[in-house]
Amino acid sequence: MTKLGQWLCGLVLLGSAWAALALAPPGLRLPAPFRQALLPLPVYLLVAFGCYALATVGYRLATFNDCEEAAAELREHVRAARADLARRGLRF
Repeated sequence: MTKLGQWLCGLVLLGSAWAALALAPPGLRLPAPFRQALLPLPVYLLVAFGCYALATVGYRLATFNDCEEAAAELREHVRAARADLARRGLRF
């Protein structure tokens, strides 16, 4: 199962549980404090997911590995391209 499938399954499970509790089936009576916390729960979860996503991107950016060999190879390609263009008459 892909990561998207896992997230969608979790979202469907949480959404169906929330809808079952929020629609208040006839045999279930939730106390008022629980009901007040249950109704804005999707907004809370969306904010929590946004914080998680931001933290994940920040962590991955902070621990990004540099590829010194690839950078040197790219510099060499740029030098070769500039030399070729200079040979053809383009000035930098």
